[in-house]
Amino acid sequence: MIDLNLLTIESARIAIQERQTTATALAETFLNRIDHEDAQIGAFLATSRERALESAARIDAIADKGDPLPALGGVPMGIKDVMVTKALRTTAGSKILQNFVPPYTCTAVARLEAAGAVVVGKLNCDEFAMGSSNENSAYRPVRNPRDLERVPGGSSGGSAAAVAAGMAVATLGSDTGGSIRQPAAFCGVVGLMATYGRVSRYGLIAFASSLDHIGPLTKTVKDAAILLREIAGRDPMDSTSAELPVPDYEQEIGRPIKGLRIGVPKEYFPDAMDTEVRQSVESAIDKLREAGCEIVNISLPHTKYAIPTYYVIATAEASSNLARYDGVRYGYRTAQPGTLSEMYRRTRDQGFGPEVKRRIMLGTYALSAGYYDAYYLKAQKVRTLLAKDFEQAFERVDVIATPTTPTPAFKLGEKVDDPLSMYLADIFTVTADLAGVPGISVPCGMSREGLPIGLQLLGRHFDEGTMIRVAHAYEHARGAF
Repeated sequence: MIDLNLLTIESARIAIQERQTTATALAETFLNRIDHEDAQIGAFLATSRERALESAARIDAIADKGDPLPALGGVPMGIKDVMVTKALRTTAGSKILQNFVPPYTCTAVARLEAAGAVVVGKLNCDEFAMGSSNENSAYRPVRNPRDLERVPGGSSGGSAAAVAAGMAVATLGSDTGGSIRQPAAFCGVVGLMATYGRVSRYGLIAFASSLDHIGPLTKTVKDAAILLREIAGRDPMDSTSAELPVPDYEQEIGRPIKGLRIGVPKEYFPDAMDTEVRQSVESAIDKLREAGCEIVNISLPHTKYAIPTYYVIATAEASSNLARYDGVRYGYRTAQPGTLSEMYRRTRDQGFGPEVKRRIMLGTYALSAGYYDAYYLKAQKVRTLLAKDFEQAFERVDVIATPTTPTPAFKLGEKVDDPLSMYLADIFTVTADLAGVPGISVPCGMSREGLPIGLQLLGRHFDEGTMIRVAHAYEHARGAF
């Protein structure tokens, strides 16, 4: 019997290669588990049985011949529903796209499938990836598998929950202000966001184009490294993707970290931080010190401006990107169109949820005549200062270590009526998105209530390898909880 909760990319591939099981049997097992267990969690918006079994059959044909399997051969995976998938409904968690079936597939997903991955379904998320709790989905909230009364984090809550609940070996999520790393911390899994431009955004439904990233959520750092290697690289369909060679990140696993300098920024350890989070993260940093790393106290002085800067830039870009949902070309259209102007207003009013409307209005205001210089232009200048903070810090250190979140997972409904409190859940993650640096969240402890706590590691631009090396070394030193 194969324990689905312990299955990794490597062990799944080996089991199929050595014919301990078949890709088809594994896909069927995961699909059945989703059918029976996801009702209480809500991680999936749709399963893709036919697509999955066709992919699995191709992998079994390779294995039957005795040929080596591709890197992800037969691995059951889920995809956040903000990545378009040809002939498979893609909603972005919104009513306005409830019946949208894309004519093409997102580059990152296409690369996964080309590497042999078996896509078992599309994952629930906050509407248009706007949220920190996965309570903003138009369809249903996602519950944290570690405690069903708590949120899984957002916006990639379905992606994190599916891995934590053993309903997928690994998943893809997206990160605009922490939406991979924060749910990874809340659900006790690994979440990796590469440098902006390392992974193509082609086919990712846009929230904020200068901040959006695609990345993996996995059980282990090694699995995250394998997935990043497969999806990274230049894509002619995305002009912002970097034309740089992609290292074999898996080769970083197990390399020594002795002598590396780990920066610890004082701004990420405020007095008001949850005591258990502080203790767990400080204990993790001590593990790195014991492994031979030099711990260096640093400052990222503009951190306090990160949340307001993010919520001006992100909402401004969202206002522009979401203007395309007008009920004319595709997506939801109101049943009472009236005049053209009324059709636009009613379609968008009925199709968008409260949080999306809030961000569109905030962004439109920030871009409006008379306010552009005071808000959007000033936010861009502060963004530059935040990026310079990181540049200066990385002249002294190799990796930066911080908490991923200020608290463990909070209860469902706890912050729904307090948007500012909800936004502050991303206070330790938005800086990396604004600066474009890579980040990874690794489980580093448990609260007294049994809730996971995450350690965040941040790296230099396009130096995901060093960050992955440190993350794996910590994971190995930490052992099982």
